[in-house]
Amino acid sequence: MGQVILGDINSSMLKVGRGKRRNLGRVGNIEYVQMNAEALPFPDNSFDLITIAFGLRNVTNKDKALRSMYRILKPGGRLLVLEFSKPEQEILSKAYDFYSFNILPKMGELVANDSESYQYLAESIRMHPDQETLKGMMEDAGFEQTSYQNLTGGIVALHRGFKY
Repeated sequence: MGQVILGDINSSMLKVGRGKRRNLGRVGNIEYVQMNAEALPFPDNSFDLITIAFGLRNVTNKDKALRSMYRILKPGGRLLVLEFSKPEQEILSKAYDFYSFNILPKMGELVANDSESYQYLAESIRMHPDQETLKGMMEDAGFEQTSYQNLTGGIVALHRGFKY
């Protein structure tokens, strides 16, 4: 059985994740590590698989983070990046923008009493590179056989890259 390491730059997020798993009765072989994606604290060629879901857009230097991920992957290893992206069709893009900037912050205010976090979410999604740009960034970091699959019309995309 392999080992799983869950990481986040924010120690509070790690505590929340650990608590949720414990409440579900799942502890297993998981290690929680506070880390910065731009300087991952692991030796070269250590991991078979790295996944990051809805987190890359929050990294300040995405190029540096992708190079750090590449460094710690073993040859033959794979990176999977699940992230908000750019809708494929103009009409979907306009509807999504309206939802993101008008409805989502209001829902955040009503449900969580926090419209600012939901406004930030919408803004961070728009500033994140589109599918082709992120694919190119992964290639620049050294990844090969890069590809992506659009989900929900491109609102979300799953990027893949390999280290050989």
